[in-house]
Amino acid sequence: MTGAALSALLSHWRRHPGQLATLLLGIALATALFSAVQAINAEARASYAASEATLSPDAPDHLTSPTGRIPMQSFLALRAAGWQVSPVWEGATPEGLTLRGYDFLTLPMGSLPDLAPTLAQMPPSALVTLPPPAWAAPETLARAPQATPAPGLAPGLIVTTIDGAMTLAPSGAITHLLVAPDAAQPLTRPPLSEVAPSLTRSRPQGGAEIARLTRSFHLNLTAFGLLSFAVGLFIAHGAIGLAFEQRRPMIRTLRALGLSTRLLAALTLAELTAFALVAGALGLVLGHVTAAALLPDVSASLRGLYGAALPGQLAFRPSWAATGLAIALAGTLAAGTGALIGLARLPILASARPRAWARASSRSLTLLAAAGLALAAAGAAAVPLVGGLPGGFALLGGLLLGAALALPALLAALLAAAEALARRPLAQWLWADARQQLPGLRLALMALLLALATNIGVGTMVSSFRLTFTGFLDQRLVSELYVTARTEAEAARLRAFLDTRPEVQATLPIWHVTLPLADQGTGELYGVANHATYRENWPLLSATPDAWDRLATGDAVMINEQLARRAGLSPGDSLRLAPDWHPTIVATYSDYGNPGPQAIVATLALTRHFPDVSRLRHGIRAEPSDIPALTAALTEDFGLPPTALVPNAEIKAYSLAIFERTFAVTAALNALTLGVAALAILTAMLTLSTMRLPQLAPVWAMGTTRARLATLEAVRTLALAAFTAAFALPLGLALAWALLAVVNTQAFGWRLPMFLFPGQWALLFATAMAAAALACFWPVLKLRRTRPSAFLKVFASER
Repeated sequence: MTGAALSALLSHWRRHPGQLATLLLGIALATALFSAVQAINAEARASYAASEATLSPDAPDHLTSPTGRIPMQSFLALRAAGWQVSPVWEGATPEGLTLRGYDFLTLPMGSLPDLAPTLAQMPPSALVTLPPPAWAAPETLARAPQATPAPGLAPGLIVTTIDGAMTLAPSGAITHLLVAPDAAQPLTRPPLSEVAPSLTRSRPQGGAEIARLTRSFHLNLTAFGLLSFAVGLFIAHGAIGLAFEQRRPMIRTLRALGLSTRLLAALTLAELTAFALVAGALGLVLGHVTAAALLPDVSASLRGLYGAALPGQLAFRPSWAATGLAIALAGTLAAGTGALIGLARLPILASARPRAWARASSRSLTLLAAAGLALAAAGAAAVPLVGGLPGGFALLGGLLLGAALALPALLAALLAAAEALARRPLAQWLWADARQQLPGLRLALMALLLALATNIGVGTMVSSFRLTFTGFLDQRLVSELYVTARTEAEAARLRAFLDTRPEVQATLPIWHVTLPLADQGTGELYGVANHATYRENWPLLSATPDAWDRLATGDAVMINEQLARRAGLSPGDSLRLAPDWHPTIVATYSDYGNPGPQAIVATLALTRHFPDVSRLRHGIRAEPSDIPALTAALTEDFGLPPTALVPNAEIKAYSLAIFERTFAVTAALNALTLGVAALAILTAMLTLSTMRLPQLAPVWAMGTTRARLATLEAVRTLALAAFTAAFALPLGLALAWALLAVVNTQAFGWRLPMFLFPGQWALLFATAMAAAALACFWPVLKLRRTRPSAFLKVFASER
């Protein structure tokens, strides 16, 4: 009996291969989108773990300078005093790679664990040969052909000897000194404060710090993955629902023959499990391909925002594969269980009556709406109660899920109002019929609502960010040309040379030091000149009336929004910048795109308290028409390399390119989610089209043509899509506000202004209507081609 029952159940899929393809496709798409995000996150976590692993317990401490550059004299003084330290030279290659040079003769043990196997196979004489040896990760070799592959190194990094680094990157510097363990240090060495008081000893930060900074980014990706999975799962739910509808007579027959409900449920669950595993495996393959396509943009985003380096190739990791299969199985069983419960609650003799199905389903609308309101309220309450990123994401989840649950009740009320306003019988039937079909379409419409609201919300956030960021760049990147000298001596000669050029209106120093700021981690302290450029263009969020005048005196400081929010600082408070320097905060300024704390003081005050500050970078104010002549003079007469001169237009273009790549993944997931929602509508329409003849046959028999019926079907679907899009607009705007005011503020420390983009809404509305039209095209075409005999058979059937 069991084998015959299973064969009977599976025979349905042999007779309807299109339904089987739709079911497998829905599960595969849902799994693919979710597993793609999981694969990217797993790759990032592995990269952070590898970075953290390089900091073994035996890793040496670092000596660093607030200026980011350690003079050679400080290193020599430490060595002369007996301190066992080793210099590390860092710079950049013309290809944009990070070049790091080590003195292997003085390098403490445990400094380079990833390179240790490679070094162990080399004779010591190989480290002093010419040209100097160099190593890089395999994916970096395309841009560093002279390097030897070293799989343990981070992407984008070249490791070489210190002599080689100083030759290849002369504009670099000794950024830190590696300190040998105390057991290897002489007992008679003088204290560090006597030999090099400007240097600070600390443990280096590794992947754990990067993982903490990027947590919001990966939470955002995970949220998109779950949303995409939920939308894709609606397709599977529709296919399962259609199969149950069509197999009800078979199920009644099997039960009449003595098959128990428990065994029937077990066979059905086994069937769904097999489908979930097959489609889940296909989804993993699609997810791997999707993740591999998106990984370069994610890597660029993390590198631009946080300085995190991800490998250029995606590796297969069992963790995300197992997670993808598990969630595919759980989602499929949840979709099937919902259909089973819905059928079990209907009287068996009424199960073939669509009106009874609609009435039974409509009883849950009020409960769904109440649950939706409760979820939205819980999400709003999570912001003050939970706080932080968890509270922000709880708000997003409450808004989205609450609105989705409330949508059927809202649509039912709107359709009832349309029916009450209709005067002609056919119009009244159209709206009444739409209400009857609403239970079968509600999941697809929920998917459309989520996809549209997410597109509106994320699109508004990204466009607001783009508009704000573009204006911010125009304000901050005012200097027409940015110049970087290679040495301090060359920088001094450069300033004297610029003073003689008639094209130069002003030379603005861009000097900074790195130091702890208000217990909020390491930040940057910049010095600015007392010039109209800053007064007229620097964007201040809050300030005292005489902020710029007080800053020029050297007794005041301005801080960025991130530092103000995290440390709870505001104008009037004081900020400790050095043991004997506690200037008063006179303003806070916007600093979009920077996740860390930052402050600015007068240039004279900066150089007075930090005399060793690097003075290589300068901004030059000049007429745009004079820039070509000035560039030629700096390269030909003064002798600077062309790479040392960067026009502001090039910096803006580079910054905007990073911005666009940062949100490329979000845009791709938005488009995929909207496409899956359209497929969910198509599946629901196909499900309903096989059940519609009993409702359409009487209308056809009263004289309505098949073409007219097909047109009304299209109108009904487009009207429901339009109503859903109308509800999606306020939901999307609420989502955008939550992203900008809550999530973004908690994640990055700044709050962006919210702008409205009606043009985007119109385009998205048109896209939604086009997707709905494409989704209903095939069912409407089938209805138009239905033979009259099929309508006539309705009146002779048991229905």
